[in-house]
Amino acid sequence: MPDGLGTIGRYLILLGAAIIAIGVLLLLAGRFPGLRIGRLPGDIYIERDGWRFYFPLMTSILLSIILSFILWLFSRK
Repeated sequence: MPDGLGTIGRYLILLGAAIIAIGVLLLLAGRFPGLRIGRLPGDIYIERDGWRFYFPLMTSILLSIILSFILWLFSRK
């Protein structure tokens, strides 16, 4: 069973590194106003008197395509 725990540990470290990298990219993207991540055409944003509704539909689709491509690249052998 030690091999199984080592594999899980490596995957958790990789997942943590990926989350950190995505966080850094999002922080850097916020400093460049030309990169409108989260405000793409197709994102739903409704603002009324007492409330706001925001659903990043196009951003979610774009991120899904990018992540699917990256995972496809890693799964090829």
